[in-house]
Amino acid sequence: MSTGDAVPFRGVPDPASSRLEADALGTVSVPSSVYWGVHTARAAENFPLTDRPVRHELVRALAQVKLACARANAELGFLAPAEAGAIADACLEVIEGGLRDQFPVDALQGGAGTSANMNVNEVVANRAEELLGGRPGEHVRIDPLRHVNLHQSTNDVFPTAVRIAALQLLKGLEQAIAGLQSAFQDKEREFRNVLKVGRTQLQDAVPVTLGQECSAWAECLSRDRWRVFKCAERLRVVNLGGTAVGTGMTAPRAYIFLVVEKLREVTGLGLARAENLMDATQNVDPLVEVSGILKAHAVNLFKIASDMRLLSSGPAAGLGELRLPAMQAGSSIMPGKVNPVICEAVCQAALRAMADDHAVTQAAFLGQLELNAFMPLLADALLGSMDLLTRADALLADRCVHGMEADVEACSRHLERSLVGATALVPALGYDLAGEIAAQARREGRGVREVVLERGLMGEDAVDRLLSAEAMTALGHR
Repeated sequence: MSTGDAVPFRGVPDPASSRLEADALGTVSVPSSVYWGVHTARAAENFPLTDRPVRHELVRALAQVKLACARANAELGFLAPAEAGAIADACLEVIEGGLRDQFPVDALQGGAGTSANMNVNEVVANRAEELLGGRPGEHVRIDPLRHVNLHQSTNDVFPTAVRIAALQLLKGLEQAIAGLQSAFQDKEREFRNVLKVGRTQLQDAVPVTLGQECSAWAECLSRDRWRVFKCAERLRVVNLGGTAVGTGMTAPRAYIFLVVEKLREVTGLGLARAENLMDATQNVDPLVEVSGILKAHAVNLFKIASDMRLLSSGPAAGLGELRLPAMQAGSSIMPGKVNPVICEAVCQAALRAMADDHAVTQAAFLGQLELNAFMPLLADALLGSMDLLTRADALLADRCVHGMEADVEACSRHLERSLVGATALVPALGYDLAGEIAAQARREGRGVREVVLERGLMGEDAVDRLLSAEAMTALGHR
């Protein structure tokens, strides 16, 4: 492509419905009906990768940054009141969910997020131009770079927006984890008297209650909830005002000190300017730390959903101790088959979140010198995991845990046929003798209680007391 050649936007062949916009590389034909411009058009052509646009949470956060910058520039006299007002109104429109179809840039893009930043600059500028009586593309009153991007760089705007979007998504994730934890706590109370076989390495071990199993799931979710709450602290430090590499070049000192204050007002978040803006521009290890917290939750979520799936197996030819809600027909060939589809979907969501953590890790350590060029991948993976895990938590709670039931008969049947009661005899009879009793019971197909009484090793009251549900599931023995 030679400089000056008009490049039609893909899928818009009619020049009569287009306008020409220019950049340093030449001119590009842009549909007249859109608010984005030449930079967005080139990005849409250059990055046909995932067929997924930048996440709307990130677009919203970028608009919040632009709003804060406009207010800071207006207060310091760098933007006229009319200019700042129109930019603010356009930003608020995006923040409130408007113009959602005006952000087509692919989630994965070169340039460390420049295309996403310019997409927002162009949409806000053209909408502001329109609000002031002009037409999109004129840039007579509002220019994407001279006004909307004033005293900014992609390198401080994009990382700041990622942190804002992450903080806002974390609130929803914490609430979803709390909801799932509460659902298991309800089942802990409901199943507190359902005695069953506990298993280690998939082999019969000792008696437990189904309520105790639910309590363990609830407790690990409690840790996840606390970790997610605390990791917000890692995201509150931003590099806005640092411009290109953290030195603040081209930005007035007064603006650098004011803009984060304006951003706190816009977002309602307890944000702080990084003490070392160069460090905050080139290093993203706090995002890796947050991603690790998400991975820990994904690990717990997978384990829980997998356990539920196993406990519901069969039901006739498996464990069948849990009955999960029937969500849909399970087979196109086997009539009546119902699969644990919610658990399976949640497991896949957890696996994706674990994979996203690996992407975040690699994107972080592949950054070089003063900037990380792979911020778009990191942002997409980190924010995507937060949203996905939030949905998975809510799905598991609403469509599975709340409606699951205990199969008390199956739990009792397995317990009676197992030899796990032999372990309860160890404090009274010793390990070796309890082992002999278990071996005899297995060999003769009889119960542990029956063998103990036949051999006259203890009285009926004593053995019943040791083999009671209360004794076998209590914390220690007397």
